[in-house]
Amino acid sequence: MLIAIIQSLLLPLQAVKPTEEAVAMADSAKVAMTKAAELLVTDPNAFFSEVLHDFVRFGIKVLAALLIYIIGAWLIRQVKKIMEKSFKRRKTEKTLVTFTTSLVTIALTVLLIVIVISTLGINTTSLAALLAAGGMAIGMALSGTVQNFAGGIMILLFKPFKAGDYIKAQGFEGYVEEVTMVYTKLRTFDNSFIVLPNGSLSNGTIDNFSHKPYHREAWKVSVPYGTEFKKAKEVIEGIIKNEPRILDSKTKGVPDPAIYVRELADSSVNIIVYGWVKVEDYWPVLFKINEEIYTKLPPAGVSFPFPQMDVHIIDKQ
Repeated sequence: MLIAIIQSLLLPLQAVKPTEEAVAMADSAKVAMTKAAELLVTDPNAFFSEVLHDFVRFGIKVLAALLIYIIGAWLIRQVKKIMEKSFKRRKTEKTLVTFTTSLVTIALTVLLIVIVISTLGINTTSLAALLAAGGMAIGMALSGTVQNFAGGIMILLFKPFKAGDYIKAQGFEGYVEEVTMVYTKLRTFDNSFIVLPNGSLSNGTIDNFSHKPYHREAWKVSVPYGTEFKKAKEVIEGIIKNEPRILDSKTKGVPDPAIYVRELADSSVNIIVYGWVKVEDYWPVLFKINEEIYTKLPPAGVSFPFPQMDVHIIDKQ
């Protein structure tokens, strides 16, 4: 009797919409309350005896639900600790560790709550439908965020880059400061703070300069027509050899520096210079060699051209 009355009070929490089951439970509770009122008038002792019996039964269910919750919460904490130790042993990315443990903890907590409610004798079918409908509504409202969330999972799983890498993506380039589940933070050379959504980032092109230990530098040197290439090449080779940060074939997988005539342009002969450096030396070496080329070629008799145009005047007189 008491359980039927309590179920009638909890009925709004169970039913998403009026169903035959909900109507039947409401009618059953109404009948139980009517019988209880009649029994209270006709035989008070029997009424209190039955109420006490139902109260004890419900109390046992409450204690069982409480015990299940305590044990379940302890198990969830243990699972979380085991996962964190396993990830730490494998040196997994910190963001992935946080996301995975949080997701598993939330899922297990929701399952535990459903089990506890079921132990109390409450029908969880309608509650599950309510949670599913709520999840769908939230998912539709946060479709963009969900896309970024999925993109964050892809980045963390396939690892096209990590914190500390220098990347170029979505028209921006800089050092990755942090990778979260929704966005990625970049710090550019001019100290700008760029936040890129993971959804578009995971679906776009990513140029990761830090993926390999070595990177090829390229310098384009323009000289006027008539310049002796051999002389220009000797000066540039001397600049390259005097820079210890430029690698050669002694380093495994790295070719020697090379100098070629790349293009015979309208106003100049364009020479291309290739040299391999460590990733961390890319920018310092690039700027240093630019300076060396600019300062050492003119004293050696190799000048830099200006755009030229030949104009022919025809006198028809």
